[in-house]
Amino acid sequence: MFEQKVDVTTQAGRMETFLCRPERGDPASAVFLLMDAPGIREELYDMARRLATVGFAVLVPDLYYRAGPANRYGPDVLTEGSPDHTAMRAIRTKMTIPPVMEDVADLLAHIDADPAIASGPVGVHGYCMSGPYALAAAARYPDRVAAAASFYGTWLVSDAEESPHLSFDKMAGEIYISCAEHDDLAPPEMVSELKGLFDASTVNGELEVHPGVHHGFAFPGRWCFDQPAAERHWERLISLYRRNLLS
Repeated sequence: MFEQKVDVTTQAGRMETFLCRPERGDPASAVFLLMDAPGIREELYDMARRLATVGFAVLVPDLYYRAGPANRYGPDVLTEGSPDHTAMRAIRTKMTIPPVMEDVADLLAHIDADPAIASGPVGVHGYCMSGPYALAAAARYPDRVAAAASFYGTWLVSDAEESPHLSFDKMAGEIYISCAEHDDLAPPEMVSELKGLFDASTVNGELEVHPGVHHGFAFPGRWCFDQPAAERHWERLISLYRRNLLS
């Protein structure tokens, strides 16, 4: 497959983006993989490669680019109080949905200028902090986002501008929301409220709670990695994108 790092021109500067696509079958449908709080790392690139092997052009943008280039962290980024964790949180806590929606618009403009990538419907999925971003993108750009998924997205019900729970009726694409049974950042009462709003809306899709697993279960490098649940996550995601982007 082809892979490279490209600088996507945005309203705020230049956003380094990992791009991975199949060697054959141009133009490939685009998928935006939005990172979790620990930021850009090889683990995410490997996930992009897996999606590229089944026919998609996958873009993994560095959503922390506004903070400058010194935003790559080691394995202790998840250890509370470590230098990397402190540095990451200083960036993460300033993140809001509207600027990321501007970045999504700039990603759309970028792929529209690339003849190797289809300029039609796209997929967007996010993990952890980016779960809300993926769903917000489906509401902000319903004419382009044909499928969106959130995996253990954090605070999907909040007072944030463009919080996903306010926007289900604006989403034209198919939506998949995956929650972990054990998740302090998406506690059961919040998931229950979210499901009620989801079921009462006109949105097409599914909210699924995976039993017995913890926040982060799909990442091989995490203590909580759960292989059966991780493979289920791939099955749900790939089938979602095949239904909506390859038909």
